[in-house]
Amino acid sequence: MGVGVRTLTVLKQFEPFGLTVEASDNGDEKPFEGEYKYSLFDSQLIRSNEDIISASCNDCDHELFIRGKHLVWSSSSQVLRRYTAPSTIIKASWCHMGSIPEPLLCILHLDSLLTYTSSGDMVSIPTPPGTASIWPVPCGLLLERVADRNYLPSSASSSPGQSMPGARELGRVSRESSLTPFNSHSPSNFRWPAHDRQVISSHYILKDTLEEPQALLVEERGKTLPINDPHEQILWTSEVVPYIVSYHKGNMRHSLWYLKTVNYNMETPSTFIVHNVVSLGEQTKGLCLQRIWQDRGLQPVANQVFFATDEDGVPLICFMLKDKKCLLSLRLHSREREQDILTELTDISWRIPAIDAAPVVVTRPRLKRQGMHQFDLLILAPDGELFLYVGRHCLCKYILPRSVLDVPNIPVSHFNQHMKDVVLEDENKFDIAGLSDAVRGRINCITASGEVLRCTLRADPVSSVMEDCINALSEGLSPSVFLFFLKSLWGQDCRLSLSETNFGVDSEWEIFSRLMMEWMRNVNNVYPVQVEAKKNSAWDFLLCSKMHMDYVKNPSLTGLSLPPVVPGLKISPQSAQTTAKVSTDNISFYEKGLVEVLDTLHAVYEDYKLDILHKQDLHLLASLLSNIAACLGEANYVDYYVRDFPGFSLHFPVLRRASNLKNPPNLLQWLQNRLKYGCSSKDREGLPSLLCKEGIMSVDWSRKVVAFYCLLLGSESTGKHLVSGISFNVASGTVNSPEQWTVLSMVAEGFGLPQLDRLPCGVSLPLRHALDRCRESVPFDWPAPAYVLVGREDLALTAIGRSTAERSPHKVQSVSNYLNLISMSAPYTLHLHPLIVPSSTTDLEATVVSGKQRVDSAAESVVDGMEHMFNPSTQLRFGRDLRLSEVRRLLCTATPVVIHAVHGAVDEDHQAYLMHLTQRTTAQPFGRGAFTLATTWTLLTEALTIPTLEVCGRVPSMRNMIVHLSNPTGNIGDIISWSEFHNGVAAGLRIAPHQARMSRTWITYNKPEEPNFSHAGFLMALGLHGHLRILARSDIFEYLTQTHEATMIGTMLGLAASHKGTMHPTISKMLYVHIPSRHPPSFPELELPTHVQSAAILAVGLLYQESTHPMTMKILLDEIGRRSGGDNVLERERYAIAAGLALGLVTLGRGNDASGFAETLVNRLFQYMSGSIEPQNESFSMEYSLETPSIGQVMDGSFVNLDVTAPAATVALALMFLKSECEAVASRLSVPDTHYGLQFVRPDFILLRVVARNMILWERINPSESWIQSQIPDIMKEGVRIMADNSDDIPGNVDMEAIIQSFANIVCGTCLSIGLRYAGTANADAQELLYSYSIYFLNEIKPVAASSIARHPKGLSKYVDRATLETCLSVTILSLSLVMAGTGHLGTFKLLRYLRSRIDLHGHTKYGNHMAVSMAIGFLFLGGGRCTFSTNKGAIAALLISLYPVFPTKPNDNNTHLQAFRHLYVLATETRYVQAVDVDTGRDVYIPLEITIKETTNHSETTYCQVTPCTLPERSILKRVQVCGPRYWPQDIQLSPTDDPWWGPADKDDPFSGGVLYVKRKVGVCSYADDPTGCQSLLSRVMHKVSDRSKGSGTGTNISKSCGSALSKVDQLVSTFSADPSLQAFAQLCCDVTWKNRTENEFQEFCVQVLFECVSADRPALLQTYLYLFTTVGSLAEYASSQGIMCNDTLALSNLQVAVAYSGALVSGKLQNASGELIQSTFLATLAKRVEDILNYWRCLRMDGDNRYIDLADYLLNGKWPSLVEPNQNRIQPGMFLAIYLRWYDMPPPPVVNLAMQRLTECLPRCLASSKDHPRMPFLASMLPGTHVRALAHIDECYP
Repeated sequence: MGVGVRTLTVLKQFEPFGLTVEASDNGDEKPFEGEYKYSLFDSQLIRSNEDIISASCNDCDHELFIRGKHLVWSSSSQVLRRYTAPSTIIKASWCHMGSIPEPLLCILHLDSLLTYTSSGDMVSIPTPPGTASIWPVPCGLLLERVADRNYLPSSASSSPGQSMPGARELGRVSRESSLTPFNSHSPSNFRWPAHDRQVISSHYILKDTLEEPQALLVEERGKTLPINDPHEQILWTSEVVPYIVSYHKGNMRHSLWYLKTVNYNMETPSTFIVHNVVSLGEQTKGLCLQRIWQDRGLQPVANQVFFATDEDGVPLICFMLKDKKCLLSLRLHSREREQDILTELTDISWRIPAIDAAPVVVTRPRLKRQGMHQFDLLILAPDGELFLYVGRHCLCKYILPRSVLDVPNIPVSHFNQHMKDVVLEDENKFDIAGLSDAVRGRINCITASGEVLRCTLRADPVSSVMEDCINALSEGLSPSVFLFFLKSLWGQDCRLSLSETNFGVDSEWEIFSRLMMEWMRNVNNVYPVQVEAKKNSAWDFLLCSKMHMDYVKNPSLTGLSLPPVVPGLKISPQSAQTTAKVSTDNISFYEKGLVEVLDTLHAVYEDYKLDILHKQDLHLLASLLSNIAACLGEANYVDYYVRDFPGFSLHFPVLRRASNLKNPPNLLQWLQNRLKYGCSSKDREGLPSLLCKEGIMSVDWSRKVVAFYCLLLGSESTGKHLVSGISFNVASGTVNSPEQWTVLSMVAEGFGLPQLDRLPCGVSLPLRHALDRCRESVPFDWPAPAYVLVGREDLALTAIGRSTAERSPHKVQSVSNYLNLISMSAPYTLHLHPLIVPSSTTDLEATVVSGKQRVDSAAESVVDGMEHMFNPSTQLRFGRDLRLSEVRRLLCTATPVVIHAVHGAVDEDHQAYLMHLTQRTTAQPFGRGAFTLATTWTLLTEALTIPTLEVCGRVPSMRNMIVHLSNPTGNIGDIISWSEFHNGVAAGLRIAPHQARMSRTWITYNKPEEPNFSHAGFLMALGLHGHLRILARSDIFEYLTQTHEATMIGTMLGLAASHKGTMHPTISKMLYVHIPSRHPPSFPELELPTHVQSAAILAVGLLYQESTHPMTMKILLDEIGRRSGGDNVLERERYAIAAGLALGLVTLGRGNDASGFAETLVNRLFQYMSGSIEPQNESFSMEYSLETPSIGQVMDGSFVNLDVTAPAATVALALMFLKSECEAVASRLSVPDTHYGLQFVRPDFILLRVVARNMILWERINPSESWIQSQIPDIMKEGVRIMADNSDDIPGNVDMEAIIQSFANIVCGTCLSIGLRYAGTANADAQELLYSYSIYFLNEIKPVAASSIARHPKGLSKYVDRATLETCLSVTILSLSLVMAGTGHLGTFKLLRYLRSRIDLHGHTKYGNHMAVSMAIGFLFLGGGRCTFSTNKGAIAALLISLYPVFPTKPNDNNTHLQAFRHLYVLATETRYVQAVDVDTGRDVYIPLEITIKETTNHSETTYCQVTPCTLPERSILKRVQVCGPRYWPQDIQLSPTDDPWWGPADKDDPFSGGVLYVKRKVGVCSYADDPTGCQSLLSRVMHKVSDRSKGSGTGTNISKSCGSALSKVDQLVSTFSADPSLQAFAQLCCDVTWKNRTENEFQEFCVQVLFECVSADRPALLQTYLYLFTTVGSLAEYASSQGIMCNDTLALSNLQVAVAYSGALVSGKLQNASGELIQSTFLATLAKRVEDILNYWRCLRMDGDNRYIDLADYLLNGKWPSLVEPNQNRIQPGMFLAIYLRWYDMPPPPVVNLAMQRLTECLPRCLASSKDHPRMPFLASMLPGTHVRALAHIDECYP
């Protein structure tokens, strides 16, 4: 067989596009200097970057162009990305690392490696010294070092570790986070050693961007050691297969290595540096090279190494040696194919003379194995000729076109004038001199003149059918036959056809058919091939014309099914003459080849039958296969294809009898049988043999469908193989039923809803049944595509939310998951897009806000920090009233306050009134910070806006005159300075704690030129949210050295909160510097304000929280009792309180297990609380004196000052034994129960004792009046009784004032205890109790509702001062707001609004009382209703610090408790808020939830209902959350109660997706907002009314009007209950009531009924199935009545048979039917009965005198098909109906029937066989299983 000659298709004259980009950038300036490098690569390498790669670039070459510091990534003459590096680029390469699905662009510099994602995120990784090259491998990136670095390009002036311009902050995070304790281990901070230190490896592996490079190991002589040979030069690697080719410069030999993972003993350090400390002998995993081949002799280094494949798919490693002008090929033999372990290879497999070579994808373009293409070889021979090889076999020769005009389909403009002149002057200059840049089927040809032409070896268009057949033949044929096929296809005989100008898809198929016909000519069989004599008649001319060829290719135009005409070829069943004589050996080879071709292509034919997109291609395949089967004498195959396409009977009118009874596999019949009889060990029978081969891709579609059916029907499996031999894949997830197995397998195979729609309707029904069965109850751990597949997009978005919480810095997992989700769901999930969180205040202002939630227009124009609070979520929860608008009004500080002046008032009166209003205004930032907590995301390009704090007033009665506050005693700034601090905190708290990509640049960008209180508060707020972790040491130093008191406080508290519980050493040192008492004697004296010292001491507690660090505990204990260093005793009390709280934080809840000296610590705290001589304990002494000498006038004696130490010791004990239930400690904190004991305890200290005792006995707190009374001693109850009776009979020794004040503080303490215990629970009992006591204390101050306090004693005001009552009221309302935090409870809010309105001109209502009211309002609407409080230990401690029951008297009062501590409540908040979002509309909706909490000491396991949006219980008690109600698909979230905090945005196991519960509404119902009562969801009643109205009587205009009205109502009704556009279009087009004739009316009625069925059952995809089956049978009926044209095949009947079998499987129990029928069984049964009636009717028309079906008898007895055209009638009837009859009744082919009847006749007596009672029927049924009983009776009638 000669070698064919083909012409290359020239695409263009090639030039790197990077040069064009440089020219456009440079303009007329001097061109760029220096060398450039470029590389072309396949788009498949970066296919996951679909967000930046347009459709036009998918199949085009991509280019990486490098010159100096610049890199350009381009494709299709468009720039995709441009990068500018900090230094010269050595090399760039794509690779995959770690779990990042997106390929990374790795750019190598002199001392560093930069990795980029497509979005521009960059990570800088230091590289080993001398790193010269990088190579992608399957597990990461291989780094290759060289011994001599002189050849490397010089580095630029910029540092390699410097961040690249334009790169995002991601790469700088680790460098800027210099305070992170683990920062020194991050790759970004790692620095390689100096050159004089020994590096132990010459090659390294980088597996992840967050890891350091690991030394590459090598196996030599039984040992595993790091490779350290710089002479081992890497020549080739692959990202897909783990092979590496290297060349050793010393021994001049090539080696092939296998890269594997090993466990080895670290006999030497496994890291880079010998000096690194590593424990020897430790088992470690590493990547190791195993040599599997090496050159036997000396060889020069290969100029090129590449990967190719042999004709049988075996991998080849090819070495191009240009010096020796040969190509060496190494064939890789596999010992274990599955594990891909190679044997020791011996020598080169073969050599081919060549001066250049390249791998190309030509002969098998769509075939992949192990993720790699099947590469052929394009070889440039020494004589300059270009050949295409597959393996060692030459297929054809390629030549360049001799002139520009000969280039097909390429415009002349693609070549320059110089190129034309070269062509005309010297054609020899166009001889090919070299090859380069091969990408799939495209390559650069370098001509002798130096021109570079981009050429392709395959000319478009390409026939998909032909390619599928070639790929199948490559997998199904034996290697020798396939090689012969390729040589025949690419040989000289095909050259003329492939070079025709009208070459196209049809021409390719004709070439393929010609080739098969040539094979048939060489087979001496009963159907010889004959060349027809050429005829010159006009009729013959028309038959050979192109118009006739195109006409017969479209059978739908004629109604006939004709095989395509191949000119000059014909299968003749009568002739035995052949045109050529072939040898017997050739005949047997051709026959063997045709047998293999028939089996293989029949598998493709069956695969196409399961894909409706290939229905037009079935006719081509069937035509070819029928000819091949006829040639081979396979009568059963010919009969099979004629039954599918009855038109073939024109060419095969008579079926010859043959001894071969091989039956063709029938996949549709196999699927039907599985539904009827289930799965068994014989499932493999009836399947194409190609389908059962491992790793076959050509028939992968049918393999998937067969595997799904087997899994659905309960087939057994071994590993990933079914008993039938079919392989399958299953995604991860819980499986409880065969249906769930099927769904997970569909997900693993990438079989989504678009693929399901490609299946024939009947075949898809069982799979849709599996999806429908799983829809109601879906496991919670399935992947997102599985949820989409079953129609639960709500769960899919929840799963996406879990998968996006990755720890990797590259946030691309969510993108790939989302793209995968879309591919699985399109085109149904049109609205499936995640919610977009507003990124800035500007975005939030655009939110649609209801009119009733807006404030007046004057307030709208003012930026008050709360303008973003009105969004759809808050509207849904609080939109029924004006409470949010009222909260905004109450907490607004940006507008002047209103002064209601009385008649005759003067300016002094205004000033006095304004002074009291100012105290309230300056306290409002506390509430606003809580109200707006974590409610916005700011853009990092925008400065944060801090609302103004207005202290002026507006007098409406005096034309809105503005009154400014004047302070005669000092500056106004001194009064409001700390209020500005709180205002800054409130502004900073708006930012969400997990603000994406928060950078130190943005923080410093907001820094003012001069320090101020607002920015100080802003810093503290950022720290409370954890954002100060990213500050560098230099930033912290700059803030702390500004000598601004508030800035220092905010920075220290913020840093401590950000690093809470970490014991960060750097932060610890910084804090101790600000505690002078801890300075050693030699330390220089620092004068620090006591405010700063108090903040520093509490920050130490936060930093060491729950650590029980011994030294810290000793220091803090000493600080509680530290002697005074000045005259201000109140400042000493503040410092002692801070120290006590800090000590409690360090020992939080661990009093029982505090190491070492717990008992001593407790005893000393009780001494501080109860009083005694100052203890001197040696165990607490330091190496140097810790006492500060007394320098003031206040002299401390030897006794403990209880006024200073008692509160601190009490709170320290409370936190130390929090929730410990320790009776011993709690008993020592009891309230004195004697008159004598009350004389030694201040009443306000009793409040702290009550709180401390209850915090220890946590579980005993009960929200009941009886529990409160149990906390009151009897002597106090007696005193209260006397007070209530207003009796004057008071014993002389009774101090009523002490008793009543103690009573008030006890009640106040119990209220605070209840508030802490039930914080964030919205407990109704606690709310009612605390509300009643709030009213009680309020009535004691000023009676407002006497009827509500009847159960509480009256008369407190007689013995208790106003300040104490105000404090008790403030503590009680704060406790009430703790319980109802985040609920916006209306009754509580009304009380707080009244308390805020109190303006006491006498000065009884202090600043602290306004602060408490403001905080209570903020707590009540915490985070706009999205946040609430936790009750874990850390949260309770933070709340106790914030609500410490001593309040300031004026805005700048920090004497007793530092006001900055009041904001630490943020550390106690949790976002347990959940809102329901409809996935179809993207809107927030109301959803009833059924919540189950576990059993506790106070209650049993309880289930209650809430409506979203709502707040969920804590994780410690939350057990189950269910979406209930009939309108939405159910969800069941099972949880395990744990003491862990609530899930954060970074937790990927968050079942609530960050507070969003996605739900999906069922079709046929309205949302609860649109239909609260459910009266509008009567879909069936309304639909029937519409149907009845459409049938109403009337004439003329009335009919048309009623019809139009009915149609519009159907249309409107569907749009009301479903957002699916396909349903709405169906209602408009198919439910048209204006149709006139009876047939159209029947179809319209059917459409309305089907629409109702699909809408009510929420199964819109079944519309297509109903219509297809209905129209199929309807067309058959019309055809039987001679009123229509039948289609040209019978495939629709097979489809209907599978649907009927599915219905039978439901009845028989093969498939579970708990959720009801997917499609009505009566509908399918009716269709089947109608088909049988039609066939019976036609049979009666074709019966002879003996009542025999004459067409069937002639077919069975003589093998003859009836004529397609009935005599004297221009209609297709007999042959078509016989084919339908045979297909419907599954009748075997005539040879099988004849053999069965022959055996039956021999066995049965003749008299019995001729009886009219069909005695042969039972025997026929056993011999012809699967044949319909009616067909058996007809067979019996045909045989005498």
